[in-house]
Amino acid sequence: MIKFEINGRSVSVDADPDTPLLWAIRDEIGLTGTKFGCGIGMCGACTVHVGGRATRSCITPLSDVADTKITTIEGLDAEANHPVQEAWRNLRVPQCGYCQSGQIMQAAALLQDIPAPTDDDIDAVMTGNLCRCMTYPRIRQAVRDAATAMNGAQDNG
Repeated sequence: MIKFEINGRSVSVDADPDTPLLWAIRDEIGLTGTKFGCGIGMCGACTVHVGGRATRSCITPLSDVADTKITTIEGLDAEANHPVQEAWRNLRVPQCGYCQSGQIMQAAALLQDIPAPTDDDIDAVMTGNLCRCMTYPRIRQAVRDAATAMNGAQDNG
């Protein structure tokens, strides 16, 4: 049994320690917002936060997440109103939408680390998250808008 916390809830997963975290999240825990893309950690569709860090769940074995805190797209905000999610909706970022949970999770981690990113910062951090619909200009603008919203909330807090 491998125990960890996911979206604020303690769970125990009875699976091989080498099982990718992605499959435990989807098949054992039943959270399907995290997507399978390439299976080799190159596309970013499976991005979740492990201990607050953006992590490719398709290549992360369960043994690596024992006793950690994991956040999936479902746990980013209970009402799906995290500033990144709001910016995504406002700008209508997704086309097909397949990569969006991973994109959003990567962007949220970026803004946690760099609250006021430059375009170069955004490009450098988001480059590992692929979008087959090529909505990269809207993704970059959504990250900018979310940063503005988050910084404004902090300034007024």
